[in-house]
Amino acid sequence: MKYELEQTLTELKEKFSDIKQTLDIEKLKKELKELDAQMSASNFWDDPNKAKEVLQKRKFIEETLKKFENIQSSLEGIEEMLSEVPETDIENLSLLEEEIKNLEKEIHELEIKTYLSGEMDSKNAFLTIQAGAGGTEACDWAQMLMRMYTRWAQKHGYTVEVVDITPDDVAGIKSATLHIKGPYAYGYLRGESGVHRLVRISPFDANKRRHTSFASVQVAPEIDEEIQIEIRPEDLKIETFRSSGAGGQYVNTTDTAVRITHLPTGIVVQCQDERSQFQNKQKALKILKAKLYQLELQKLEEKRKQYEGEKTDIGWGHQIRSYVFTPYQLVKDLRTGYEESRIDAVMDGEIDGFIEAYLKWWANKHKNAQN
Repeated sequence: MKYELEQTLTELKEKFSDIKQTLDIEKLKKELKELDAQMSASNFWDDPNKAKEVLQKRKFIEETLKKFENIQSSLEGIEEMLSEVPETDIENLSLLEEEIKNLEKEIHELEIKTYLSGEMDSKNAFLTIQAGAGGTEACDWAQMLMRMYTRWAQKHGYTVEVVDITPDDVAGIKSATLHIKGPYAYGYLRGESGVHRLVRISPFDANKRRHTSFASVQVAPEIDEEIQIEIRPEDLKIETFRSSGAGGQYVNTTDTAVRITHLPTGIVVQCQDERSQFQNKQKALKILKAKLYQLELQKLEEKRKQYEGEKTDIGWGHQIRSYVFTPYQLVKDLRTGYEESRIDAVMDGEIDGFIEAYLKWWANKHKNAQN
């Protein structure tokens, strides 16, 4: 038993060493000092929203460094104790085995953060859900996805704002855009882009038949002002209209809603959640900038695939995940193969397994492509 524990501990030490190199701990410490300097400035709270983002980012980095130090300390402590415990001391070896299992879990959690090294991964995210063909059934599915992502964000301490929403006349939503604000929101959610498929007995079918519905999800990073994405005024068609909804929380009777069409690309964005037309216009422009950036990333990815001669069915507008409610219960990601039978938990926002599996799959895919 002791030999097996020593082998496991050696593997964990090697894995931790790789994580240390990837995370660049010294860079994180330097970044933490820079954030502390920003927070000590006299005008730090002049922009509350920006200040909140700085605080959230600082907390994320601080927690990462703390977890790193705790793991490092635990590894050293367990290694020392294991060297002193004799092979015949089954009781203490069992306790150490439990400690190593807990340590393995902590290292896995830290490893996930090493996958968030993309240029935009640390940014906030705009997540847009669009109901597919299928009428009310598809609109209901879109709203279920909206709730799922909202619950996921809330569980992770992120702030969620409904930037725009178009309710269906009967039930659900035709479309919605969520602004999810928090450290690495885009990094965690970027793998959710694609078509999500639902199979269930429709509550809107009097004959209780099984229906298949589709909804698309698009995730784009919130682009900082210093990122240069050129938007020429002559390329924009700006319209104003009165916000409206199905009632309840969606009621808005002001004439401040703004819709912007980017003529060269045909991208349309709109915002109706702010009090003034100016604020709605500014937020709509920010969403447009994010989507234009995402479009550029898509072009680069398509060029990369063409150069490498990749043949894959994974891409924008393709099905990435199936949610089967009947005749059995299973949620399965078609890219990673990760699946979960606790469908109620998934729809309540417990999608970390899918997110982590995607991040690891993506990292391995690009690592293999470079070799």
